[in-house]
Amino acid sequence: LGEVSLTWTRTSRTSRTLRRVLSPVLEHQEWSCVRLVYQLTGNSSLLLHLRPKHHTFDRTLWKAHTASDSWLIASVDLPNTTQPYQILLEGRTEGDPQNSVAIFEIHIVPGFCIECNFEEHHLCGYSNSWNPNVNWYVGGSLASETNLLESFYSSVPGHYMYVDSVYAKQFQEVAYLTSPMTTAPMSGCLSFFYLQNQERDNLFSVFTKDALGHYEELWRPEAFVSMGWTHVSVDIKAPHPLEVVYEVAFNSARGGYVAIDDISFSPEFCHNDTEPDFDPSIANCDFEEGLCLYSLEFGVWSRNSVKANIYRTGDHTTGTGYFLQTHIPFLSRSSYMDRLHGPLLPGNTKYCLSFFYLLHGFRRLDHALTVYIYDENNVALEKLWSLTDTTRSVWHKVDLTYMKPMRSKVVFVSLCKTFWDCGSVALDDISVNVGDFSMATRCDFEQDLCGYTQDKEDRADWLRVRAVTPTYYTGPRGDHSTGVGYFVYIEASLMRPGHTARLLSPELRGSSSPLCLLFHFHMYGSGTGILRVLLRRRDQPKDSALWRRSGEQGVGWMRGAVDYHCDYAHQIVFEAIRGPSLRSDIALDDIEFKQGPCEDLAESYSGFSEDFNEIESYH
Repeated sequence: LGEVSLTWTRTSRTSRTLRRVLSPVLEHQEWSCVRLVYQLTGNSSLLLHLRPKHHTFDRTLWKAHTASDSWLIASVDLPNTTQPYQILLEGRTEGDPQNSVAIFEIHIVPGFCIECNFEEHHLCGYSNSWNPNVNWYVGGSLASETNLLESFYSSVPGHYMYVDSVYAKQFQEVAYLTSPMTTAPMSGCLSFFYLQNQERDNLFSVFTKDALGHYEELWRPEAFVSMGWTHVSVDIKAPHPLEVVYEVAFNSARGGYVAIDDISFSPEFCHNDTEPDFDPSIANCDFEEGLCLYSLEFGVWSRNSVKANIYRTGDHTTGTGYFLQTHIPFLSRSSYMDRLHGPLLPGNTKYCLSFFYLLHGFRRLDHALTVYIYDENNVALEKLWSLTDTTRSVWHKVDLTYMKPMRSKVVFVSLCKTFWDCGSVALDDISVNVGDFSMATRCDFEQDLCGYTQDKEDRADWLRVRAVTPTYYTGPRGDHSTGVGYFVYIEASLMRPGHTARLLSPELRGSSSPLCLLFHFHMYGSGTGILRVLLRRRDQPKDSALWRRSGEQGVGWMRGAVDYHCDYAHQIVFEAIRGPSLRSDIALDDIEFKQGPCEDLAESYSGFSEDFNEIESYH
């Protein structure tokens, strides 16, 4: 990597120690692979982040937190890009000063991490599942094995991997050679050379294994003996991380041997009849040209366009385009139900689903809009999301993540049981991507704390819940987004007046341009204390205040918007100070960071409220 820079974090506030190594600016326009030789002891962890140039937020590509008595090898794929970037290695240790993170080697090599010619001493991160009797070994010019492989490689320098049956003692002795787990979706052509000799009986096959442990056979030889090194090419179609497993099973000590060498990968398929790589954008739709690949079951939804004015809202995309809407007020039927079916997507892949919705006129929202995952036989696999309450006549965004082992599709369901309870629900700008949402930039607390951490030097913690807070006349009755999701809050009954609870964001990169912090807060109760937003820098001894509210602010959720500027790595701290009475709960939800400025996003009421007649705004 050449010269690297090492930075230290301030440790006076917490027992956690952080160390970072930053690479020079890299410009690799082809796929490359980062290989680390590292070791963790005690309660420690190591993370690898990608830092694109001119971006505010780092992207975490890999992390490890398992202690080991020996050196370990990690392989991390870096997809091709035309944008310069840096690699940031972050070591974390907790508590005991004997905990440690050590890095012995850092290599960036061209190509994919599953490629290997077995010339490197760490074998490209390939691992052997140890068996006392049969195992994969390094062979070649420096190896001392005495078998028929020498006759093929005696005049050719280099190394390869081989497994021999000479020590097999039981029926079906199996040896596994496993590639590193890819860290990016892989689809293309896998190639390798193999050499096989079967004196009596062996079985050689190649599998893929995904992160859930599912195996899929890729290839097995048609003949039991190869006349010299034989080239194999086989297509892989996997829009998800995987390992490639080379498996050899012996039935006796006279089962011969198998060798492999020169494993390579190409993003182009080997065979013309292989279907092209999957594109998740087939499930995107803004309804401007029709229903895209979506289909309606009963036809209650209709595609509409309206001119926005003070009484109604246009589509989400432009305000003048099309969206999908139910029109129950104009139908003669007293109730309705309809399903909008999306296209089938491959299984065993993590998807990010985003969409926007808008409501008009519903009195009861129990089933106004629900999102399900169905299989290809139209069987519901999971209820992914449902709506119970929200602000009317405003477009709201929903981000969901899901993964199923089989082919599946997204189904939007709208149900209204009686005419008097029904209204209209609109849907727009559905998009699907592969992977996770960037939790450093947006957090709704639905899955976890998104990398936010508690300050260990304060007197209390923020609690993650999805229910009414226990103390009457304080705290929200539900989360901001839906009323039934998760949020974080301080429980005043567990604190004393003046006690503080601080929630720390993941570390954010500095930026030469303005930054915008958006969040929703709830401060209701006669004894409500103080909520502050602070900026924490490693090079500064004290946090600096960005925003502050004190006392009761209203019965509903409020939106906070904070413009700030920081050209140094930093964290945002949400600090709640308990007020004089038990009615001092303070809550947070839907935190988001954007490249600023906030563009006049004034603080206002937004989201779920226990009383829609008591909407307040505080400036």
